[in-house]
Amino acid sequence: MERILFYIIGGLMVFTSLLMVTRRNPITSAIWLIASFFGFAAMYVVLQAHFIAVIQVLLYAGAIMVLFIFTIMLLNIGAEELKARTLQFTGVIGGAVTIYLIMLLVLGILKEHVGTLPAIAQDFGFANPVGELLFTRYLVPFELTSVLILATIVGSVVMGKRRL
Repeated sequence: MERILFYIIGGLMVFTSLLMVTRRNPITSAIWLIASFFGFAAMYVVLQAHFIAVIQVLLYAGAIMVLFIFTIMLLNIGAEELKARTLQFTGVIGGAVTIYLIMLLVLGILKEHVGTLPAIAQDFGFANPVGELLFTRYLVPFELTSVLILATIVGSVVMGKRRL
């Protein structure tokens, strides 16, 4: 049952991600990104990582998406920039390559015999082990990520202020 849910949720995540990258309107893309984030949270629930699922919803689907939507609205994209694009040769090639890669992925999944999953550690997905790893082993990447997010916020504000 878990495996079936895993593949169903994974398929929905791929579908919502494709909708996110193919939408012309940035707000619509952001909404599909929220749907993809909820898919991630559902995947974590299936993998018995309830704490990470809650953090995924609160942090990404909540706070980060509010920041994205605020930034998109701050950029104030005009209607002429949102007009439909014409089909270009590079888009056709990109679509063909994407379909080819998806076919390879599906064939690889169907060909691969997936045995039983390895046992999950007793404390997997709880707050204590996640916090301990985050503030010991992964402290530098965690801090670098926060600096990257701060730089993104400052860059968005600078870009938005230039148009005012």
